[in-house]
Amino acid sequence: MKRRPVLALAGGVGAARFLDGLTRVIQPERVFIIGNTADDAEIQGLHISPDLDTVTYTLAGLANPQHGWGIRGDSFRCLEALGRLGVDTWFQLGDQDLATHLYRTHRLRQQGATLSEVTSEITGALKVRSTLVPMSNDRVRTRICTPSGELEFHTYFVKRRARDRVTAMHFEGASDAAPAPGILSAIEEAEAIILCPSNPFISIGPILAIPGIREALRRRRDKVAAISPIVGGRALKGPAAKMMKSMQLGASAAEVAKLYVDFTGVFVLDEVDRKQAAQVAALDMRPVVTNTIMRGLRERKSLARVVARELGIQN
Repeated sequence: MKRRPVLALAGGVGAARFLDGLTRVIQPERVFIIGNTADDAEIQGLHISPDLDTVTYTLAGLANPQHGWGIRGDSFRCLEALGRLGVDTWFQLGDQDLATHLYRTHRLRQQGATLSEVTSEITGALKVRSTLVPMSNDRVRTRICTPSGELEFHTYFVKRRARDRVTAMHFEGASDAAPAPGILSAIEEAEAIILCPSNPFISIGPILAIPGIREALRRRRDKVAAISPIVGGRALKGPAAKMMKSMQLGASAAEVAKLYVDFTGVFVLDEVDRKQAAQVAALDMRPVVTNTIMRGLRERKSLARVVARELGIQN
């Protein structure tokens, strides 16, 4: 009998590391991943899907272990050559990484494939055994609002190194986008649903902004668990804590829980934030306190086992 899927909502590096652990403690074929694509961008004329690629490379065993993104041992000779031609090269694209983007761009523009189709082809070629789908085949882009104006996401995050104060953000095109094929049925059928430890605003937020997804999650609330990306008031990866502070929110696990309260029944927070468990419980969410810092494979698998156990996931 075919087992029901275990569904995950994922951003980039933190999500990829957790998923690496999850696919080692349950059958990877059961894992259905919804990836954020609001970070997608046109760089050097190519369609870049950073979060999809980070998850793909990690599950394929190819990811750069130092950064968590890009391909291990990659070179940057093409980028260096572009720099000599006077091209702005602030967005790092490795030589092997370029092959992914060239293929994606050609399939999307010249052959009319959907992003779902291309993602499936790339993960299949790299022998990823889990299913990875973009949140939508429609164009959605994160825009960051700052006191000096609105910024494209990678201009804010990569070029300007997240130094601007964030006052708000919006997801251009989200209200008119549709969930990628198979997403709503996967949510309905899933044995369990996990929000990976990703930025709640710019990684999970865009997925939830696609019409129909948040509503579908609400119907499965007792089977949804979220893992806090904030530990001891800090984001282990990315600008989540800084964003929370600049938008007048407390940078804490409990504040993240409030963002998910309408559709999440279980909330996982780190041992250093144990005292916030009572705040989480007051939201009618079941707090689970464990080590959430994934320094290596052992910690990735340990966290995955805890989440699987709390959701009653059977392997």
